[in-house]
Amino acid sequence: MPLEAGLLEILACPACHAPLDDRSSADTPELICTGTDCGLAYPVRDGIPVLLVDEARRPA
Repeated sequence: MPLEAGLLEILACPACHAPLDDRSSADTPELICTGTDCGLAYPVRDGIPVLLVDEARRPA
């Protein structure tokens, strides 16, 4: 289930403060940092974004 648009407007990557791309409707729901140098992928568990750098997946 995609996140609400209003929520996505106020969320940002905790590492670099860039906007996040919503991929919460995919098989593995996550929010992807749009920053060119960062690109971390934060998991979404039970509809709740986990915006912890330690929990983020590094870009491939």
